[in-house]
Formats: sequence, structure tokens, C-alpha cells
Amino acid sequence: MRKAGIDSYEAFARSVVAAIPDRSISFEVFSDDFAEMEQQALKIASWGSNIYVKIPVTNTLGDSSVPLICRLSQMGVNLNVTAMMTIEQVREVSRALTACPAGYISVFAGRIADTGLDPVPIMREAVEILSNYNNLELIWASPRELLNVLQADSIGCHIITATSDILKKLVLIGKNLELYSLETVKMFHDDAVKAGFTIS
Repeated sequence: MRKAGIDSYEAFARSVVAAIPDRSISFEVFSDDFAEMEQQALKIASWGSNIYVKIPVTNTLGDSSVPLICRLSQMGVNLNVTAMMTIEQVREVSRALTACPAGYISVFAGRIADTGLDPVPIMREAVEILSNYNNLELIWASPRELLNVLQADSIGCHIITATSDILKKLVLIGKNLELYSLETVKMFHDDAVKAGFTIS
């Protein structure tokens, strides 16, 4: 939003809600103080019935947001709890969202993969945990490649936050690999011709 030159978070959020009234939209609190986070969350929630207020699982000191999540949940605020990476976080936050009308559990599978761990077993277990909560859905956050879309689908993950770069690759699903190999060779050749390189 900053890169796009947005200067009013509220005005932008309200315009998005007006343009997309029938889909859930998440807007995040900015404060690192839980009391101020709560005030911001209630204000953000008032901008539209389809808004999910995005709350980080901890503040920057590592203090758990669970007490705040419980309070907001009991006040009827739709929540998107974000930046989770462990099963224990999923369990704890799910319990805190029991009273929530609707909530998202956002697990950063892509960042888990960046550490060298396979995120699929963690995400599969998260799906199983959430099967006990009719009001909650799991988000596969920060995907790194198209394969993540297929992985998320295969384990029954409810939502994946795919970037436009990943979405553009959807047309490649099922592509003939021999044809793809040939296209790649042609691409390499075209690049070399355009570069004007020669080997004496």
C-alpha cells in the first residue's frame, strides 16, 4: 500500500469494502501494544461486516496475543491470526477463537520451507486440528511456488494466499514436459542470439 502511494489506511480499506462487499477481506492492526491493538481492531472491524481483523500471534517482544484474541473473539470480531509457524501456536490460537463468529489461522508455510523444513506435515496437522472448529479456516500463507497450491489442495487446506506471479503459472499445470523442455531450449537459444554472444 505504501508503494502504491496510499496515504489513508481507513479510506483505502473502506473503498475496498465498498468494491468487494461479498468476500472476506483482512486488514491488520499496526500497534505493538495490546491495549492499543484492541482499540485498532474494534475500529477496523467497524468498517465492514466482511472484514477480518488481522492480529499477529505475538507482539515484537514475543508476548502472546492469545489474551487479546480471546477478548476480541468474545466481542464477536472476525479475526485472522497471522505469522504462525508452529503446531502449538495453531492449537493455542484455535482454542482462543472458539467464540469467534469466524476466524482464519494463518500459517506461514513458505517461511517454514525457507528454513529447510517440509511444511506439508505441519499444515496437514493444522487441518486436522481445525476440523474440530466449524468457525475456523486454515490459510497457507507465503507460498513460494505453484506446487504449494497443489500441496495445499491435497491436504484440504481452506485458503492459500497466492501472489500474481504464482497465479500466472496455473496454466502450466499438466503441461507436457517434453514440450516444456523444447520451449526452454528455444528460450536459451533466443537469449543467446539476442545477446549477440559468440565463441571464437
